[in-house]
Amino acid sequence: MSTFIAAFLFLLVFFLLMSIGYLIKRKAVQGSCGGLGVLGIEKACDCDEPCDRRKAKDAKEKARQERLAQHRII
Repeated sequence: MSTFIAAFLFLLVFFLLMSIGYLIKRKAVQGSCGGLGVLGIEKACDCDEPCDRRKAKDAKEKARQERLAQHRII
């Protein structure tokens, strides 16, 4: 039982430190492997011409990023 409590406390402290780091830097946690970029794939949908649904989703995300950039405090 003490091993379970020690592991739980360790994870709790770990997540607390990650949360503090996020609040200070305002930067999301990123992986180090590079993801699809390592395989030479630019995006999740590797089509030459994306479908209308994908175009709408990309436009919505771009507008969201622009709004965030305009209202950024730091």
